[in-house]
Amino acid sequence: MFAGFNLKIDLSEMLDKDEYYFLGKSIDEKNKKSIEEDLEAFIIDGVIDGSSLQEEWFPQIKADIFISHSHKDLRLTYCLVGWLYKSFKLKAFVDSNVWGFADNLLRKIDDKYCVNNSSESKFYSYEKRNYSTSHVHMMLSVALNKMIDKTECLFFLNTPESVSITDTVQNTTFSPWIYSELFTSEVIRKQELSRYRKGIMEKKAMFESAELIIRYNISTDHLIDLNKKDLIEWRMTRMITNNVEPLDQLDQLYYLKGIFTITN
Repeated sequence: MFAGFNLKIDLSEMLDKDEYYFLGKSIDEKNKKSIEEDLEAFIIDGVIDGSSLQEEWFPQIKADIFISHSHKDLRLTYCLVGWLYKSFKLKAFVDSNVWGFADNLLRKIDDKYCVNNSSESKFYSYEKRNYSTSHVHMMLSVALNKMIDKTECLFFLNTPESVSITDTVQNTTFSPWIYSELFTSEVIRKQELSRYRKGIMEKKAMFESAELIIRYNISTDHLIDLNKKDLIEWRMTRMITNNVEPLDQLDQLYYLKGIFTITN
């Protein structure tokens, strides 16, 4: 990752349009990989090959921008993906596009290894499911961290859905994935720009229980603030400079935010 941006503005009026939404959604659908491999293909001598399984179920996707967001903001995220592509031909990776694959993989593993055979009905073993979930979520976490490292920059969609701010608590999130992605973006090695320009330059519960809510403190101090004026000005440079390569448009954003100057 070369740079990260804290997109803390109301994008709904500017971006929440059907044109951008359907374009962004279609781009994301193309990124998704249809997984038809049977779990047995990854079992060798009774042991699951976790490395091969991770590569197959969570494949790396070629993208310029990693978008960290709340799943509740998925429509707005798709609009941002569509806007970025239509405006600059920039390709964005939507982290939630692997969620379905994680659930599918976990279900396959649980159905094979975690069913409590002592029960006449189909119940899962609590201990076995904890073990399987830890492995699948670790695979997902590693895959997401690799994508953050692989993409040139990160946009954090900072909205009331992703960040909780109250009179007593500031900058927290209820999403473990947002917590992980922002922490990764803070501590991950910052790469030289040239690295990215090479060659181009569960089952329903049987009883009711209390709602599980976990809060994480997050920091966005390492991200560069991005506002509506910045996006409009960035878009204007695209309108003025026709026939400019998509990654050159990211350079314009870096110039705009002072990450580097024209003389660099």
